[in-house]
Amino acid sequence: MNLVRYQTPTSALWPSLDRWASLRNDLDTLLDLPFWTGSARQSQLFSGWTPPLDLYQSKDNIVAVVELPGMRKEDIEISLQDGVLVVSGERKEEATSEEGATRTERYTGTFRRSITLPNQVDANNVSATYKDGILTVTLPKAEEAKPKQIQISTN
Repeated sequence: MNLVRYQTPTSALWPSLDRWASLRNDLDTLLDLPFWTGSARQSQLFSGWTPPLDLYQSKDNIVAVVELPGMRKEDIEISLQDGVLVVSGERKEEATSEEGATRTERYTGTFRRSITLPNQVDANNVSATYKDGILTVTLPKAEEAKPKQIQISTN
C-alpha cells in the first residue's frame, strides 16, 4: 500500500475563492486602521492595551487564560453576566528616576476583555488564580451543558 498526500481538488473555482478570502482579509486590515475608526477606538488604540486571552474547553470546565504580566491581583476585576466573561483592570505606569524614557514598548492603562462563553456555566463555582503574570479563570460547566452518555436498551 502506498501513501499518497492529499491534494486539493483542481477546479477553476478554487483559485478565485482564495483571492476573495485574501481580499476580505486585506479589507479587514485596512478598516482596522485608526484613521478609519471613531475617536473612541483611537483613544483605546493609543492609550489602552489588550492582553492575550486563550479559551480552553474540557468535558467539565471552560478555562480562560489571560496574560497580565507586571500586574497586581488587586488591579484585576473579573465578572460573569449572561454568559459573557469580562476581565478588566489597569496597569499603572511605573515611576522612574529618570526624566524621560528613550523608548517605551510596554503598554499601560486600562483594559477590558469580554468573551462570550460557548456553554452555560455554574456561576457559583467559578474560581480564579493569578500566578507569575498569568490569570487562570476556571468556569465549571452547568449540568445541562455537560455531555451525557445515553444507554441503548434492547427490547
